[in-house]
This record gives sequence, C-alpha cells and structure tokens, in this order.
Amino acid sequence: MAKTRTTDDEQLNKLLRDPNTTRRAFGEVIERYSQPLYWQIRRMVNSHDDANDLLQNTFIKAWNSIDMFRGEARLSTWLHKIAINECLTFLERERKRLNLSLDDEEARIISTIEADTDIDGDELKQELRKAIASLPEKQRLVFNMRYYDEMPYEKMSEILGTSEGALKASYHHAVKKIEKYFTDLA
Repeated sequence: MAKTRTTDDEQLNKLLRDPNTTRRAFGEVIERYSQPLYWQIRRMVNSHDDANDLLQNTFIKAWNSIDMFRGEARLSTWLHKIAINECLTFLERERKRLNLSLDDEEARIISTIEADTDIDGDELKQELRKAIASLPEKQRLVFNMRYYDEMPYEKMSEILGTSEGALKASYHHAVKKIEKYFTDLA
C-alpha cells in the first residue's frame, strides 16, 4: 500500500480522532511537523542533542494527550505550544541545575554557539546567533518565531497566550537590541 500524505489539517484532525486511524495519522503529524518544531526548539536551546530530546518529548506529550486535542486550535499551534513549554521547562531546569544567573546563562549559551559544529555558518550568522542569545528569554522566543519562522502575530498570540500588541512590542525591542549589539560590535 502506497503511503499517501493528507494535505488538509482538518482531515488529519478527523483521522487523529478516529481510533482506527490515530496511529497512522500521528505518524503523519510527526513527518509533517518534525522539522519546523526541531528548528524552533533548536533556536531556543542551541544544542542538537537537547533539541532532539525535547522534540521527542514534545511528540510523546502530544501522543499522550491526543484524546484531549479537540481541534479548536490548529494542530500546528497546539504542537508549537507543547514544544515551547518543553523548552521553557528545560531552560528553567537547566538554569536551576547549573545554579546560573541570567548573565551566566547568556555566557553559557554564547559558549555553546561558539562551540557548535552542527550548524554551518559564516561569522555574521554566528554573531546573529550570539546577539539573539543575549536577548531575554521571551524576546528571544518572539524574535525567533517572527524572524526565522515568519510566524504571524496572530498565531504567536494563540501559542504564547499574549496579546498581539505585546508581541509586536517585544519583537521591536528585540530588533533594537540586536541592532545595538551589531553597532557595538563595529
């Protein structure tokens, strides 16, 4: 039997709710959303191994709560929300485990970026990653979602539970801080 890909999220939601097709549909969910979720997570944690672990945790949590997904939000929104919560929990746990202040955490993230051999990039891209790492966690998250994922503020608002105006302000402040980072670098 040939493997076919469902093109419509609404149809995929129906397949997820049907006990006879849930497993196959969830396999499609994993296939469809692994890459975008991986990169969202990776930009938050800056480690390939941690990102893979968090991606796996995201899908495990989604699978374990698939019965509670009613389809009121888009599937991608629901999955992004789970992934972001996994990232934030992980980062907070790491900060406590390593007993880091916010400044120490920034230095650790920058050190991780400098040592990262999994992502190719020129010097400018590395500096951008460092500039993003210097942002407060919420601004870093908003910047990554908007800049890299080109996510509309409306969807970000659904995922983060924050008003669009607050997200726009957060993104604006992040951009200004990144501009300042590069100005100071020059």
